[in-house]
Amino acid sequence: MKFDVKRVKIFVTVPLENVERVRTSACKAGGGVIGNYSFCTSSTKSVGTFVPNEKANPYIGKKETLEFVEEEKLEFVCDVEKVKKVLVALRKAHPYEEPAIDIVPLIDEDCF
Repeated sequence: MKFDVKRVKIFVTVPLENVERVRTSACKAGGGVIGNYSFCTSSTKSVGTFVPNEKANPYIGKKETLEFVEEEKLEFVCDVEKVKKVLVALRKAHPYEEPAIDIVPLIDEDCF
């Protein structure tokens, strides 16, 4: 069976105080469109952990110290041809120097 991937789902964790800025930037760039609806996102509260090394410039926390940060995992769909534009906007709005971003290919239900 061969699948033609036309859409992906993008997941990114964001500190609580920055979620709306990241959501707005990603959606204005073309993410979060489902049919006749825009700004379609979902978010789940989570706790992120990380240790910035000596070369890092952390937005939150101290170098060489384990940090626990209240975050939201923001998720939304995106057409494949808009992914690069959406990622540029998302990274520009995101406060972390290395945001955790997952991109998962989606299979259209018409393939079955």
